[in-house]
Amino acid sequence: MPVFGGWLRNVDDENMQATWEYTKRLTCRSEQIGFDLSLIAELNLNDIKGEAAPSLDAWSTAAALMAVTHRLEYMVAVRPTFHNPALLAKQAANIDHIGGGGRLSLNVVSSWWKDEAEKYGVQFEQHDDRYARTAEWLEIVDNLWKRDGFSFEGKYYRIRNNVLQPKPLTQPRPTIYAGGESEAAKNLIAKTCDAYVMHGDPPERIAAKIADMRTRREKFGLPPMIFGIAGYTIIRSREQEVQKELERITNVKQSAAGYHNYQQWLAGTQLEQQVSLEDYSVSNRGLRSGLYGTPQKVLDQIGAFEAAGVNLLLLQCSPQLEEMERFAEHIIQPMKRS
Repeated sequence: MPVFGGWLRNVDDENMQATWEYTKRLTCRSEQIGFDLSLIAELNLNDIKGEAAPSLDAWSTAAALMAVTHRLEYMVAVRPTFHNPALLAKQAANIDHIGGGGRLSLNVVSSWWKDEAEKYGVQFEQHDDRYARTAEWLEIVDNLWKRDGFSFEGKYYRIRNNVLQPKPLTQPRPTIYAGGESEAAKNLIAKTCDAYVMHGDPPERIAAKIADMRTRREKFGLPPMIFGIAGYTIIRSREQEVQKELERITNVKQSAAGYHNYQQWLAGTQLEQQVSLEDYSVSNRGLRSGLYGTPQKVLDQIGAFEAAGVNLLLLQCSPQLEEMERFAEHIIQPMKRS
């Protein structure tokens, strides 16, 4: 969901307004043409278009979208430093009921943006401290969704004899997605989450990451995970048209409003590999997934990801409504017919 008004840090106007009207139109149409899930990111400031640009609140947007759609799953991002776990568990259970059950999931993410935390009066913690907090946060949310009378006392949170009713309709709990490339992140996700989502990379690199996470997961004796990747998609009938569009979206200007925010993200995360200015132009390393080209080329790449163990593609495109229609026509519909 383009809650920031787009995905391109170096293109000022992508014809994707960060408004309820555009978001509602985009979401209802995506459900009609075959998409299954939408990730709703959570940042109170706009890290794509610059701090002064508008961005939508994730949780109120998710609740509203539940009421106007029927099938889509909403993977709503949540950052433990910004949400009391008991209150978020209550809020999420209520939204699950609005959607009829099975359509709400969580994307638990680390808070990397120091400026945002300070502007909103939230304590900013170092990387490993954030994951220690997240471990407590997840334990509380999981237990509150499953039973009443739960108490907890840890370093970061204390609750006593909690009652949360109604419980989520989704049982045993809504799906919990998370991503991260540090050792602390991967171990926590393998032990406590249901799904692992990754930045964009080629299928062979993704296959190695999935194998690693499966090994970690097996050590805890837990069932298999869902594996998702981010990808930026461009579908065109000719390669020349694809290259022209790639040049347009990667014409990086370091003076763009989002560049300072991007540098803070790099400083606040622990990545497995270096990123380039081309990565900067499209968020979540989306171009590295190679989901651009002719329809057949993209279909082949999707097949390679499926063979690597990927269950979920989290796609970005721009302008999203128009490109989403193109993807549905040339990719989703042929796959459903095959």
